[in-house]
Amino acid sequence: MSMNSFVFRNQTVESFFGDDGVTYSGYDDISIVPQDVDRYIWFYQVPVNADTRQLSQELGSYIDKLNLVLSQVTDDKPFVIFSLVNLFPLKFSGEDTAVSDAIDEFNHHAVKLSKERPNVKWVDFSEFTNRYDAELLVNWKFYHLSQMLLNPKLASDFGAWWKRVDREMSLNRKKCLILDLDNTLWGGILGEDGIDGIKLGGDYPGNVYQRWQHSLLQLSKNGIILAICSKNNENDVIEAWENNPNMVLKREHFSSVRINWQDKVSNIRDIADELNIGLDSMVFIDDNPTECELVRQLLPQVVVPDFPQKPYLLMPFFKSLVDDYFRIYAVTDEDRTKTEQYRANAIRNSHQARFSDIEDFLKSLAMEVDIIPVNDHNLPRIAQMTQKTNQFNLTTRRYTEADVQQRINQGWRIYCMNVKDRFGDNGITGTIFLEPFDDSTMAIDTFLLSCRILGKGIEDVFIRTVLNQLRKEGINKVTADYLKTAKNQQTADFYDRLGMSCTHTGDDGSKHYEMMLHEDLTIKNYYNIKLL
Repeated sequence: MSMNSFVFRNQTVESFFGDDGVTYSGYDDISIVPQDVDRYIWFYQVPVNADTRQLSQELGSYIDKLNLVLSQVTDDKPFVIFSLVNLFPLKFSGEDTAVSDAIDEFNHHAVKLSKERPNVKWVDFSEFTNRYDAELLVNWKFYHLSQMLLNPKLASDFGAWWKRVDREMSLNRKKCLILDLDNTLWGGILGEDGIDGIKLGGDYPGNVYQRWQHSLLQLSKNGIILAICSKNNENDVIEAWENNPNMVLKREHFSSVRINWQDKVSNIRDIADELNIGLDSMVFIDDNPTECELVRQLLPQVVVPDFPQKPYLLMPFFKSLVDDYFRIYAVTDEDRTKTEQYRANAIRNSHQARFSDIEDFLKSLAMEVDIIPVNDHNLPRIAQMTQKTNQFNLTTRRYTEADVQQRINQGWRIYCMNVKDRFGDNGITGTIFLEPFDDSTMAIDTFLLSCRILGKGIEDVFIRTVLNQLRKEGINKVTADYLKTAKNQQTADFYDRLGMSCTHTGDDGSKHYEMMLHEDLTIKNYYNIKLL
C-alpha cells in the first residue's frame, strides 16, 4: 500500500527517501505537522559539532521536540522513528560520554514510545550504518555543499534496506522454510556415513551444522514453519533423530515431512497442500544445485536461495535468510506456537480419517470458539492477519495497526476469533471488521480466517454468532462485498451459502450482498461459543 510520508529531518535526506509521495520539513523545523499525510518519519541524526557539551544538549532537546510533534499526531497515523547514530564520533577524552549518553537516552525514549503507542515504530538505523567503514559513511564534500551528512553514494543501498524494513513493519514475510537433510541440515550422507558418521557437533564442520540447527530452531520459535523435503530412507532419518545425541532439530520441530524418493517439486506441492499455504509463502533450501534449479524452473513462486559451498558460511547465510525473508517488526503469541498448531492439524487430519461422517468428526473435536472484541493485546495479530491471509479472505484489504486503530476511532466494530479443540489451541485465527452505516445498518468490510482452521465449519460459526449479536443490539441489516483475487476464489459463494442476497455483480467478478436480520441464524450445537 503506497503511503504519503512526511519526514522530519535536521539535514538533507531527499536522496535517501526520494520525492515520490514524500514531503519534508525544514531543517530542524517542527513548526508544521501536516495532517493530510498517511505516515510520519522522524529522521534526525547527530550533527557535526566539536563542542560535545553543546552537542549533547542539542541531542537532549530532540526528545522534547519529538514529544511535541507526537502530541499533534493521532494514534491512527503511523509514526516511524529512526534511532540516532553518530556518523562522526569525536571525543577529546576517554571519559567524555556526554554525547553517547544523550544518544542512548533518545534511543531508549524512542523504544519506550514504540511500546506505549501502537502507531509508533522504532527503526534501528545502526543496522544499516554498521555495514560500512567510517570513512564511507560521510562524504565531506557533499556535507559542506548540501548539508547531507550521510554519503549520497549509499542512497541505493539505503533504498533497498528501507524497503525491507518497511515490509517488516507491514508484517509481511515468508511463512515456511523447507529443508533438505544430507549436507544441508547435517554434513555428510546419512545412508553412507551412518548415524554416528554424519558431521554434527564436535569439531569443524560438525560444530557449524549444530549451530545452524540451533539457529533454525530459534527461527521456528519466532513463527516460521519448518518442513523437510529429502530423498532419503525415512526409517534411517527417524533413527538419526532419535539416537544421534548431537541432533538439535527432531521430528517434533517440523510441521510437515516428506522423506521419500519422489521428485522434490511434487513433494513441495504436497507440503503446500498439507499446510494449506501458498507456494509463494515458501523458501526451499538444498545443497544440490540441480534440485534447486528444478524447483526454480517448475515452481517459480518458491524462493530458492543459493546454499553456501562451505559450511563455515552457514551462519552468514542464516542471517541473510532472516533479513531477506523472515524478519518481522513484532512476533505475536500465535507466531510463537505455530509449529505446535500445524502439527496438531496433522493429528486432526489423521483423526478425521477414522470417521465416515463429517458431523461425527466435528462433534468429536469438542471445539471451543471465543469471539473477542479488538483490544490492545490482539490488535497487532488482527493487523497481521489482514496482511498475510489470502485464501479465505472475502475482500483482501490490508491494514496496518494504525489503520485498525483509525477504524476503531471511527466507531467500527472489530472482532477476532480464538479456536481450540481437544488437540490444541489454534490461537487467534479469524477477524471481522464491521463499518457502521447508520443506526440500523452495518457493512462487513473484512471477513477472513486463517487457512489452517478451515474445513470445520468455523467460518459459519464466527459470522453467524456476530450477526446474531448485531441483531440483538438493534442492527437489522448488513451489507457485504466479495472482491475477487487470484487466491480467494474458494470464498466466491460464501455469502450466498450464508443466505445473503447478491444485489450486484461486477465485470471483475466482485459481488455486493445485503441481508436483513429478521431472526437468529442457526448454529450447530456441538460448538462451545463464547462472545466475550
